[in-house]
Amino acid sequence: MKFFNAILIIILSILLLSACGQSNFKAESKETIGTVKEALNEKAKKPNKKSGEINFYLPFGYEIEDESANNIILKNGSKQYILFNNPQENKMSDVVYKSTVAQNKDLDINEQFKKSDEFGYLIIKKLDDDMNEMTIGIGGTKITTLIKTSSMKNEAAVMTQMVKSVVNQAK
Repeated sequence: MKFFNAILIIILSILLLSACGQSNFKAESKETIGTVKEALNEKAKKPNKKSGEINFYLPFGYEIEDESANNIILKNGSKQYILFNNPQENKMSDVVYKSTVAQNKDLDINEQFKKSDEFGYLIIKKLDDDMNEMTIGIGGTKITTLIKTSSMKNEAAVMTQMVKSVVNQAK
């Protein structure tokens, strides 16, 4: 009987610990929304990279992996990001936002942030227990990555800084 009780206690402990270890999507996404809102109100970082017709801020540790006319593939360790820019759209445009929402069904988070000179948004789609597709955009520019729930808030701050910093060069 003692052996059975010991096994039962061990199993219950493992279940409790694994439940506590799972990030709470609802709480994390709420914090992520606050982080994006706060980052959108900050001053844009000074661009330190150039790709094609755009200048943008690239934080330390990030590198350009590939680039095409409207897409820049960024890498930070094993994480990849797609920075998309439509130079025809300004920072108040909602065209890229609308097309992104139209392409994705069953979004878990779809937040919009409107200011007098910017239209920003945060879109999160849960993929499985702990992975999500997160997109942050301002006007005609957006950045997308696959991210663990526990990392959403921290990644959102950096991703917002990059999107906010994008400057299209005049042709």
